[in-house]
Amino acid sequence: MAQGLDEARVTLMRGERKLARLASRHTIFLSTVLIALPAAAQLRLPEVRVEALRATPLNLNTPADSASRLGLTAREVPATVEIIDQDTLTTRGYRSVSEAAQGAVGVTAGDFPAEPSAFSMRGYTNTQINMLYNGIKIGPQNMTSRTMDTGNLERIEFLKGSASLMSGEGAAGGAINFVSKRPHQGPIENEATVSYGSFNSVRSGFGSGGSTPVTGLDYRFDVYRASTNGYIDDTHTQNWHVSTGLDYRVSPNLKLFGAFEFKQDRANAYWGTPLLAAASSRGNSTGGIVAGNYVSNYNGTNLGAVTIDGRTFSTNYNVLDNHNNANEYWLRTGFEWKLGSSVTVRELAYAYAAQREYFNNEVAAFNATTGRVDRERFYVAHSQRLFGNKTELQWDGQLAGMDNRAVFAFELSKLDFNRPGAANFPSDSVTVADPVRGTYGPLIQQQQTANIGNIAFVVEDRLKITPALALVGGLRYEEISLNRTSLNAANISRAGFPFSTNWYPATGRLGFTWEAMPGFTLYGQYATGADVAANNTFLLGPTQPLNLTRSRTYEAGIKQLFWERKAEWSLAVYDIERDNVYAAQGGQSLNLAGKQLSNGIEIAAAVRPGRQWNLWGNFAYTHARYADYVFAGGSFSGNTPPNVPKIVANAGASYRINLPAPVEAGTSIRHVGDRFNTDANAVTMLAYTVADAYASIDLHKNTRVTLRVRNLTDKKYAIWGDPFYPDQVLLGAPRSYEISAALKF
Repeated sequence: MAQGLDEARVTLMRGERKLARLASRHTIFLSTVLIALPAAAQLRLPEVRVEALRATPLNLNTPADSASRLGLTAREVPATVEIIDQDTLTTRGYRSVSEAAQGAVGVTAGDFPAEPSAFSMRGYTNTQINMLYNGIKIGPQNMTSRTMDTGNLERIEFLKGSASLMSGEGAAGGAINFVSKRPHQGPIENEATVSYGSFNSVRSGFGSGGSTPVTGLDYRFDVYRASTNGYIDDTHTQNWHVSTGLDYRVSPNLKLFGAFEFKQDRANAYWGTPLLAAASSRGNSTGGIVAGNYVSNYNGTNLGAVTIDGRTFSTNYNVLDNHNNANEYWLRTGFEWKLGSSVTVRELAYAYAAQREYFNNEVAAFNATTGRVDRERFYVAHSQRLFGNKTELQWDGQLAGMDNRAVFAFELSKLDFNRPGAANFPSDSVTVADPVRGTYGPLIQQQQTANIGNIAFVVEDRLKITPALALVGGLRYEEISLNRTSLNAANISRAGFPFSTNWYPATGRLGFTWEAMPGFTLYGQYATGADVAANNTFLLGPTQPLNLTRSRTYEAGIKQLFWERKAEWSLAVYDIERDNVYAAQGGQSLNLAGKQLSNGIEIAAAVRPGRQWNLWGNFAYTHARYADYVFAGGSFSGNTPPNVPKIVANAGASYRINLPAPVEAGTSIRHVGDRFNTDANAVTMLAYTVADAYASIDLHKNTRVTLRVRNLTDKKYAIWGDPFYPDQVLLGAPRSYEISAALKF
């Protein structure tokens, strides 16, 4: 296997270089190929297999848009692809995308307000994982992601490992795609839901979709609202999400579509609980949450052994006039046109706009000398505009008598990003318990901008060597241009600005799938990725490395569906390497970290033995570490990147009793191992295990009422740590209750 992967790597690298030379010499050539190729051969469209469209216990028979342009199911892609559909989101009670991600294999998540909906998988976090919205990347995760409710989503797709073939720069560790509910053909179906729970949490929504009286016209409309006071004093969040879609089938061979979405979130945010010197806790030290010895990154005092003070479990250190708000708009339109039995053209044009504003006290650092909590304010706003287009030509036919499908794609986008931010950072100190929160104070602003242009050429292909054995591969060549400005408070350009740079990454994937026996598939792949070495394209500075990092993934695994489609399981082993990275050296300064290495194993299984039972579980072991991470005064080589546990495990079960009013009961359990909050690995966020449970009753065939309890044991734990705010951690939610009702009509 190792020899075969090495050969695959050499082949792919040669192909990357060849495609790069081809595209850089004459981009018109690829356009000519797209036009000429369909006429060059007699082609035919493979039959659509009905069984591939039906749900299976792990959804591996579901096509994944973010994993391949070839229309392949998750089982047919030579990579780990996990799909959490709307039924799973609803049954398990996942209200936000962060909650949903934590049920996926080996994925952890945090909602630190500076970068909410942040994820870690396979040893990589934040901007090393591309975030996609209906297949569209809107920018680096740590600048653009927001909290999101799951009510408007049809499914969430997880593509693990280097994934730049599909979504370009930024996918060193993988990609996560949020897919909105879409129009469907058939009778109109409506749904409504409402829930109320602890912390005055209210969630409600309505959805409707189906065929209209106009022949060929289908629609979808969804609106969801969620609000909560939160488990921290004087915090409140509110989310609105409206999504609409129209499909118009002009003929059996031509479909037009359009979609519009609006999303708004408003929050008075919780920015973390400070690490406290155990010696200063006055008997309020709480064990089992954090451990280690720490010298404050913010004020330089030695805290010694750290703890979480029991008096601070619900304390809010933010200023009274804080806010964290965003408005987002999406517009998508396009068509799918079958030009014959062998050629299909797909077109997508899109526009995205966002306004975001952060106005908070963000730092809460305990001072071992004064015994108080030092605070510091920060303000930033975003005005973002993105326009883009994706064109794909799919060709189905035969090569040398073997079934073949190829997709040729051309993508382009233009992004403008304006970032007024704080030029001054008011600070003060408050007591550990019952702090006088005060207000933000004076604000002086400065201006930054980033303008990014992107052009990409992609080819992806699957060749069926035999009915059971297929080669799947692809190459992507990108041209990325970045122009940045940065002005100080006096409106004078900073040293090194403005500056421009260009990148020309070539990335790809080469793999195989072999259905050794019906339902039993072996696969392997070599894949590459590219991303910015330091922070992200919006914030890259002129003194930082202006080259892209490279990542590569070796992966092999098994996917099996058996027992008359009642059971499904998957296994993946992988090895990932990312070179020339910058990281936060135990705090807010960036340093060259050399290499980031990760290898591990992931297992997932689900069984539905009958109409009553549903069993599922997953397990992930990740060995992630830095190499060649040497800096003045020390070395972090061998240290683990922040927020990466070695072990993550989930398991759940439910049982349905068919009474006159059917009752269903279920439970799930989640274990997350020790993690560190910075590259220094000085403070450990200790392992935790939490359990949830629910019981539901069907009052009518279309009406369900559910009572749900989360964190049954009221476990106190740290869920996330931002390495740029190392003096504080986010605590997980305590035990909570929720009652909900769902109606379909």
